[in-house]
Amino acid sequence: MTRIALHREWHGDEDSPHPPLLLIHGGGSTIESNWGMLLPLLERSRSVLAVELQAHGRTAAGDREPSFEESADDVAAVLADLRVGPVDVLGFSNGGQVAFQLAARHPGLVRKLVLASAPLRRDAMVDGFWEGLAAGRFEDLPAVYAEADLAVSRDPEHARRMFELDRALMLGFADFPDALVASVTAPTLVVGADRDVVRAGHLVAVAALLPDARLLIVPGTHGDYLGEALAAAGDDRALRAFLPHLLAFLDAPLT
Repeated sequence: MTRIALHREWHGDEDSPHPPLLLIHGGGSTIESNWGMLLPLLERSRSVLAVELQAHGRTAAGDREPSFEESADDVAAVLADLRVGPVDVLGFSNGGQVAFQLAARHPGLVRKLVLASAPLRRDAMVDGFWEGLAAGRFEDLPAVYAEADLAVSRDPEHARRMFELDRALMLGFADFPDALVASVTAPTLVVGADRDVVRAGHLVAVAALLPDARLLIVPGTHGDYLGEALAAAGDDRALRAFLPHLLAFLDAPLT
Protein backbone atom coordinates (compact mmCIF):
# COMPACT_ATOMS: atom_id res chain seq x y z
CA MET A 1 0.00 0.00 0.00
CA THR A 2 1.29 3.44 -0.91
CA ARG A 3 2.08 5.61 2.09
CA ILE A 4 0.62 9.09 2.27
CA ALA A 5 3.10 11.77 3.30
CA LEU A 6 1.51 13.38 6.33
CA HIS A 7 1.97 17.02 7.21
CA ARG A 8 3.88 17.21 10.46
CA GLU A 9 5.11 20.06 12.64
CA TRP A 10 7.07 20.45 15.85
CA HIS A 11 6.09 22.69 18.73
CA GLY A 12 7.56 23.43 22.12
CA ASP A 13 10.84 22.82 23.88
CA GLU A 14 13.17 20.66 21.82
CA ASP A 15 15.50 20.34 24.81
CA SER A 16 12.77 19.09 27.15
CA PRO A 17 13.74 16.09 29.29
CA HIS A 18 10.31 14.61 28.62
CA PRO A 19 9.71 12.21 25.73
CA PRO A 20 8.11 13.85 22.69
CA LEU A 21 4.31 13.91 22.67
CA LEU A 22 2.60 13.02 19.40
CA LEU A 23 -0.87 14.50 18.77
CA ILE A 24 -3.31 12.79 16.37
CA HIS A 25 -6.42 14.84 15.65
CA GLY A 26 -10.01 13.70 15.26
CA GLY A 27 -12.17 13.46 12.15
CA GLY A 28 -12.79 16.62 10.17
CA SER A 29 -10.03 18.46 11.98
CA THR A 30 -6.75 20.24 11.45
CA ILE A 31 -3.95 20.75 13.94
CA GLU A 32 -5.31 24.21 14.68
CA SER A 33 -8.96 23.23 15.15
CA ASN A 34 -8.21 20.24 17.35
CA TRP A 35 -5.15 21.39 19.29
CA GLY A 36 -5.07 25.17 19.00
CA MET A 37 -5.95 25.70 22.67
CA LEU A 38 -3.93 22.77 24.06
CA LEU A 39 -0.64 23.33 22.24
CA PRO A 40 0.31 26.59 23.99
CA LEU A 41 -0.14 24.84 27.34
CA LEU A 42 1.90 21.78 26.38
CA GLU A 43 4.76 23.45 24.57
CA ARG A 44 5.91 25.24 27.70
CA SER A 45 7.42 22.06 29.08
CA ARG A 46 7.83 19.49 26.32
CA SER A 47 8.40 18.83 22.64
CA VAL A 48 5.19 18.20 20.75
CA LEU A 49 4.80 16.65 17.30
CA ALA A 50 1.45 17.14 15.55
CA VAL A 51 0.39 15.47 12.30
CA GLU A 52 -2.51 15.83 9.90
CA LEU A 53 -3.96 12.59 8.60
CA GLN A 54 -5.02 11.65 5.07
CA ALA A 55 -7.13 14.41 3.44
CA HIS A 56 -6.97 16.66 6.51
CA GLY A 57 -5.52 20.16 6.55
CA ARG A 58 -2.22 20.27 4.67
CA THR A 59 -2.14 16.54 3.85
CA ALA A 60 -3.28 15.34 0.43
CA ALA A 61 -6.25 13.02 0.04
CA GLY A 62 -4.41 10.64 -2.24
CA ASP A 63 -6.24 7.85 -4.05
CA ARG A 64 -6.26 5.31 -1.22
CA GLU A 65 -9.34 4.11 0.61
CA PRO A 66 -9.17 5.29 4.22
CA SER A 67 -8.44 2.94 7.09
CA PHE A 68 -7.27 3.31 10.67
CA GLU A 69 -4.57 0.73 10.09
CA GLU A 70 -3.10 2.48 7.04
CA SER A 71 -3.24 5.84 8.79
CA ALA A 72 -1.34 4.31 11.71
CA ASP A 73 1.31 3.10 9.29
CA ASP A 74 1.48 6.61 7.80
CA VAL A 75 2.17 7.97 11.29
CA ALA A 76 4.79 5.29 11.89
CA ALA A 77 6.49 6.37 8.66
CA VAL A 78 6.63 9.96 9.97
CA LEU A 79 8.32 8.79 13.17
CA ALA A 80 10.78 6.70 11.17
CA ASP A 81 11.53 9.63 8.88
CA LEU A 82 12.16 11.90 11.87
CA ARG A 83 14.07 9.17 13.70
CA VAL A 84 12.10 9.62 16.91
CA GLY A 85 10.52 7.10 19.22
CA PRO A 86 9.28 5.73 21.40
CA VAL A 87 6.95 8.70 21.91
CA ASP A 88 3.93 9.41 24.05
CA VAL A 89 0.78 9.52 21.92
CA LEU A 90 -2.50 11.40 22.42
CA GLY A 91 -5.23 10.59 19.93
CA PHE A 92 -8.71 12.09 19.95
CA SER A 93 -11.84 10.43 18.53
CA ASN A 94 -10.88 9.01 15.09
CA GLY A 95 -7.34 9.98 15.95
CA GLY A 96 -7.65 7.79 19.02
CA GLN A 97 -8.51 4.87 16.79
CA VAL A 98 -5.39 5.63 14.73
CA ALA A 99 -3.32 5.99 17.91
CA PHE A 100 -4.57 2.62 19.13
CA GLN A 101 -3.62 0.96 15.84
CA LEU A 102 -0.20 2.62 16.02
CA ALA A 103 0.35 1.05 19.45
CA ALA A 104 -0.93 -2.33 18.25
CA ARG A 105 0.98 -2.43 14.95
CA HIS A 106 4.16 -0.61 16.01
CA PRO A 107 4.49 -1.18 19.76
CA GLY A 108 8.13 -0.13 19.83
CA LEU A 109 7.13 3.40 18.82
CA VAL A 110 4.68 4.07 21.65
CA ARG A 111 5.83 4.72 25.20
CA LYS A 112 2.49 5.85 26.68
CA LEU A 113 -0.92 6.09 25.05
CA VAL A 114 -3.85 8.42 25.68
CA LEU A 115 -7.12 7.34 24.06
CA ALA A 116 -9.41 10.38 24.22
CA SER A 117 -13.07 9.73 23.38
CA ALA A 118 -11.99 6.92 21.06
CA PRO A 119 -14.54 4.24 20.08
CA LEU A 120 -13.06 0.81 19.52
CA ARG A 121 -16.44 -0.85 18.88
CA ARG A 122 -19.49 0.27 16.93
CA ASP A 123 -21.75 -0.06 19.96
CA ALA A 124 -19.62 2.57 21.71
CA MET A 125 -21.61 5.37 20.11
CA VAL A 126 -24.72 6.97 21.57
CA ASP A 127 -28.15 6.26 20.11
CA GLY A 128 -28.72 7.89 16.74
CA PHE A 129 -25.06 8.39 15.87
CA TRP A 130 -24.88 5.87 13.06
CA GLU A 131 -28.20 6.91 11.54
CA GLY A 132 -27.10 10.55 11.56
CA LEU A 133 -23.78 9.70 9.96
CA ALA A 134 -25.41 7.61 7.24
CA ALA A 135 -27.75 10.49 6.36
CA GLY A 136 -25.04 13.13 6.61
CA ARG A 137 -24.08 15.43 3.74
CA PHE A 138 -21.11 17.72 3.24
CA GLU A 139 -23.42 20.65 3.87
CA ASP A 140 -23.88 19.32 7.43
CA LEU A 141 -20.16 19.70 8.19
CA PRO A 142 -19.87 22.37 10.89
CA ALA A 143 -18.52 25.62 9.48
CA VAL A 144 -15.66 25.68 11.99
CA TYR A 145 -14.22 22.53 10.37
CA ALA A 146 -14.73 23.60 6.76
CA GLU A 147 -13.20 27.02 7.48
CA ALA A 148 -10.24 25.55 9.35
CA ASP A 149 -9.47 23.16 6.50
CA LEU A 150 -9.75 25.87 3.86
CA ALA A 151 -7.46 28.15 5.88
CA VAL A 152 -4.56 25.72 5.48
CA SER A 153 -5.40 23.65 2.39
CA ARG A 154 -6.38 26.70 0.28
CA ASP A 155 -8.63 24.35 -1.69
CA PRO A 156 -12.44 24.49 -1.31
CA GLU A 157 -12.75 20.92 -2.59
CA HIS A 158 -10.26 19.57 -0.04
CA ALA A 159 -12.77 19.81 2.82
CA ARG A 160 -15.40 18.01 0.75
CA ARG A 161 -13.02 15.14 0.06
CA MET A 162 -12.05 15.08 3.75
CA PHE A 163 -15.72 14.77 4.69
CA GLU A 164 -16.33 11.98 2.19
CA LEU A 165 -13.33 9.97 3.35
CA ASP A 166 -14.08 10.46 7.06
CA ARG A 167 -17.70 9.42 6.54
CA ALA A 168 -16.67 6.31 4.58
CA LEU A 169 -14.05 5.47 7.20
CA MET A 170 -16.57 5.47 10.04
CA LEU A 171 -19.41 3.81 8.13
CA GLY A 172 -17.02 0.98 7.26
CA PHE A 173 -15.61 0.74 10.77
CA ALA A 174 -15.55 -2.80 12.21
CA ASP A 175 -15.04 -3.58 15.89
CA PHE A 176 -11.45 -3.89 17.02
CA PRO A 177 -11.24 -7.46 18.40
CA ASP A 178 -10.93 -7.85 22.16
CA ALA A 179 -7.76 -9.87 21.67
CA LEU A 180 -6.20 -6.98 19.74
CA VAL A 181 -7.14 -4.51 22.48
CA ALA A 182 -5.68 -6.80 25.11
CA SER A 183 -2.42 -7.06 23.15
CA VAL A 184 -1.54 -3.37 23.62
CA THR A 185 0.83 -3.24 26.58
CA ALA A 186 1.75 0.47 26.59
CA PRO A 187 0.51 2.25 29.73
CA THR A 188 -2.75 3.81 28.61
CA LEU A 189 -5.04 6.56 29.84
CA VAL A 190 -8.60 6.00 28.62
CA VAL A 191 -10.48 9.27 28.89
CA GLY A 192 -13.88 10.58 27.86
CA ALA A 193 -16.58 12.96 28.99
CA ASP A 194 -19.83 12.30 30.82
CA ARG A 195 -21.83 13.82 27.93
CA ASP A 196 -19.66 12.39 25.17
CA VAL A 197 -20.87 10.73 21.96
CA VAL A 198 -18.82 7.73 23.11
CA ARG A 199 -20.59 5.86 25.90
CA ALA A 200 -18.86 5.88 29.28
CA GLY A 201 -19.57 2.17 29.59
CA HIS A 202 -17.48 1.52 26.48
CA LEU A 203 -14.55 3.39 27.99
CA VAL A 204 -14.85 1.29 31.13
CA ALA A 205 -14.80 -1.89 29.04
CA VAL A 206 -11.75 -0.78 27.02
CA ALA A 207 -9.82 0.10 30.16
CA ALA A 208 -10.66 -3.32 31.61
CA LEU A 209 -9.31 -5.10 28.51
CA LEU A 210 -6.02 -3.23 28.32
CA PRO A 211 -3.25 -4.77 30.44
CA ASP A 212 -2.05 -1.44 31.89
CA ALA A 213 -4.76 1.21 31.81
CA ARG A 214 -6.20 4.03 33.85
CA LEU A 215 -9.72 5.37 33.31
CA LEU A 216 -10.84 8.99 33.57
CA ILE A 217 -14.36 10.32 32.97
CA VAL A 218 -14.46 14.12 33.05
CA PRO A 219 -17.41 16.51 33.05
CA GLY A 220 -18.11 17.80 29.56
CA THR A 221 -18.71 16.88 25.96
CA HIS A 222 -16.85 15.31 23.03
CA GLY A 223 -13.51 17.09 23.07
CA ASP A 224 -14.18 20.21 25.12
CA TYR A 225 -11.68 18.92 27.70
CA LEU A 226 -9.01 19.09 24.96
CA GLY A 227 -10.01 22.57 23.81
CA GLU A 228 -11.32 21.18 20.50
CA ALA A 229 -12.71 24.08 18.48
CA LEU A 230 -16.32 22.97 18.01
CA ALA A 231 -16.83 21.48 21.46
CA ALA A 232 -15.01 24.09 23.53
CA ALA A 233 -16.05 27.12 21.46
CA GLY A 234 -13.21 29.13 22.96
CA ASP A 235 -13.97 28.22 26.59
CA ASP A 236 -10.82 26.72 28.17
CA ARG A 237 -12.24 25.79 31.58
CA ALA A 238 -12.71 22.08 30.80
CA LEU A 239 -9.25 21.96 29.20
CA ARG A 240 -7.56 23.53 32.22
CA ALA A 241 -9.34 21.10 34.54
CA PHE A 242 -8.18 18.11 32.48
CA LEU A 243 -4.60 19.21 31.80
CA PRO A 244 -3.17 18.31 35.25
CA HIS A 245 -4.52 14.76 34.88
CA LEU A 246 -2.92 14.44 31.43
CA LEU A 247 0.46 15.72 32.60
CA ALA A 248 0.39 13.57 35.74
CA PHE A 249 -0.17 10.47 33.60
CA LEU A 250 2.54 11.36 31.10
CA ASP A 251 5.08 12.31 33.78
CA ALA A 252 4.57 9.29 36.05
CA PRO A 253 7.53 6.90 35.87
CA LEU A 254 7.14 3.69 33.94
CA THR A 255 6.74 0.67 36.20
